[in-house]
Amino acid sequence: MDHRKVTEMNALPPDESANSLQLARHILHSVLESYSGPVAVSLWNGETIVGKDSSPCRIIFRSPAPLRDMIMHRNILHWVESYMAGEVDIEGDVEQVLAMNDSLQAFEMPWVKRLRLLRYAYRLPPAHATDSIVERLSRRRQANSRSAIAAHYDVSNAFYRLWLDPEMVYSCAYFKDINQSLARAQQDKLDYICRKLRLSPGQSLLDIGCGWGGLVCWAARRYQVRAHGITLSEQQYGYALERVRRENLQDLVTIELLDYRDLSEGVSYDRIVSVGMFEHIGIDNFPRYFGKIKHLLKPSGLFLNHGITSDTAWEDSLTTRFINQYVFPDGELARLTHVIASMQDAGFEVFDVEGLRRHYMLTLRRWVEALESGKEQAVEIVEEATYRLWRFYMASCAYCFEEGTSNVFQVLAGHARQPIFIPLRRDDIYQTGEAGNV
Repeated sequence: MDHRKVTEMNALPPDESANSLQLARHILHSVLESYSGPVAVSLWNGETIVGKDSSPCRIIFRSPAPLRDMIMHRNILHWVESYMAGEVDIEGDVEQVLAMNDSLQAFEMPWVKRLRLLRYAYRLPPAHATDSIVERLSRRRQANSRSAIAAHYDVSNAFYRLWLDPEMVYSCAYFKDINQSLARAQQDKLDYICRKLRLSPGQSLLDIGCGWGGLVCWAARRYQVRAHGITLSEQQYGYALERVRRENLQDLVTIELLDYRDLSEGVSYDRIVSVGMFEHIGIDNFPRYFGKIKHLLKPSGLFLNHGITSDTAWEDSLTTRFINQYVFPDGELARLTHVIASMQDAGFEVFDVEGLRRHYMLTLRRWVEALESGKEQAVEIVEEATYRLWRFYMASCAYCFEEGTSNVFQVLAGHARQPIFIPLRRDDIYQTGEAGNV
């Protein structure tokens, strides 16, 4: 929703508007009196309360209602809902808002002052637009179900194409340095996975959650393996099928709209990979997930699991509620120790673990930059509230990866107590250099 429409909807009579401005000034000066960070704060009349015009980030309250929520609830979920509804604008570096929220959460004030602010907030008008945005974009689904996958991945292929790389890879890239392009870093990631799996011609590869087909097509084209990709997203499925046909890989690549739990028990694979799908499994389903993969993997096979982890093990918080309600309906992250223990319990031996936290921070920032650059096109494809949701979500994830509360790991494993057919050292996965030189 256009912020100008929100401003018009919340237009107040002159006396009431002046009163709201005065209340807003009192609230912001009280809450932010000790804040000296890089975020500027402005009101709907253009008045800047905190910060300077040169600040790298600016929060603009387009109506009094978000200030009411800020005092009544004091949590970032209400800020984000107001932002999605257009009652708040964020200009510049969105990550700075997360840092500001951390300082606000740590801020304590005497109960007398808090009571006075509550009286001020109660006198402000409530939101008009937020409830409809919340209802439309809220997403709660069963873990790892088609409806949950569709809620996130079937937004629009055209929308994702605006800010993903040409390979359409929606997972952490692998950067040589901070100046490398996202396109090359994603190619390097695809090839790095193939080298970790020690792919060779004629092998069979299963990609669980194959997305738009980037990895299976890369592996088939570069390593001449027979690749089988599965996804629960109908839009990804259609795109991947067309991609296989367009790249003339029909003899090497098959794509199915299929749940991993429904894979045939009579088929086995030399290599199995899962990239960015693991977050949808649900911690309670780890035994079934790893057990199924172990059953499908040949005795001498290798399995690579690429997934995000959380230091907090997805404990109930404002952040987890926001993500589950608006972004990943079934998202649930575990600690790395829990992931590895679950793999071992299923009968895997872990050969290699690599953390890519900084790489995902860089990836997310490139996605946000591309999305912001394509805002006009994005809003033509999806409503502005969806654009705002993705912008804030990816920026907040970048903040979490930089802060270290989130991480992403590639875990390479094989059957426990089986002969190991990989080299003693990791030198071989670095021998071919960048993807462009393969």
